[in-house]
Amino acid sequence: MKNLVGVFSVLGYGINTLFWFVPIILLSLLKLIPIRPWQTVLTRILDRCATSWVSINNLNQKLTGGTQFDVKGLNPLTPKEWYLVIANHQSWVDILVLQRVFNRKIPFLKFFLKRELIWVPFLGLAWWALDFPFMRRYKKAFLEKYPHKKGKDLETTRAACEKFRFKPVSIMNFVEGTRFTPQKHAAQNSPFDHLLRPKAGGIAFVLNAMGDKLHQLLDVTIHYPQGAPSFWDFVCGKVKQIQVRVKVTSLDNVLPGDYFDSEEQKLKFQQWLNQRWQQKDALLETLERATCSKEQAV
Repeated sequence: MKNLVGVFSVLGYGINTLFWFVPIILLSLLKLIPIRPWQTVLTRILDRCATSWVSINNLNQKLTGGTQFDVKGLNPLTPKEWYLVIANHQSWVDILVLQRVFNRKIPFLKFFLKRELIWVPFLGLAWWALDFPFMRRYKKAFLEKYPHKKGKDLETTRAACEKFRFKPVSIMNFVEGTRFTPQKHAAQNSPFDHLLRPKAGGIAFVLNAMGDKLHQLLDVTIHYPQGAPSFWDFVCGKVKQIQVRVKVTSLDNVLPGDYFDSEEQKLKFQQWLNQRWQQKDALLETLERATCSKEQAV
């Protein structure tokens, strides 16, 4: 029966995605008309389409999954603020969890994407229409060969973010850069028990581009008491509970400064991020111990 539930759930995701994909693509084609007021109106309509897509996905989860969400820390949020959202990463389910927890509470979540992804058929156009910022990162070896390109990647990102000055946005970043697995944890020799090493460069890049607008950090900790699930486990309703803890803090005093040119600023920002990761690791340990205590009591 669980597998049958999963089939119906995936079917619901598929139908919902196809339903909203059509108007998003059509509106994205109309958005190619280079008239700023016209594009602004279409952007708001497109965001509402994306939000409705997430809302129906969430309804599908409630009807088929039966997963209990234990969420704390959402009280001060508003869709009228600019947010940087960071979280630990264990499963592809994390994205569905974040969309469910924050839908309609903050602006629609958007991810920084590699510039090359804009050429992905259909999806690249949809991401562009939804104002997902595309970034170009030059590697150190490339900059040594072409020094005149230094700083151009940041300029490109700032230009892509100009539209966010007039409309609140939530920028999402999985700071570890990849999903946690025991193998990756061992390979990194991570100093944390439940996390991989955080990478400061990604969020430093975002803050350098949008620091004058991003004043609030949402530090999200996701814990799966049964262990990190697969997408199939989730849609089949095999995940009994998901715990989410949100910590809202100000970014006004933690801007990375000249992160990419100053070793002092880079070290200072990395230390700040490592401290947050130590707190997150301790929180995960607390949640894990509470889960073990409940299981032993049963």
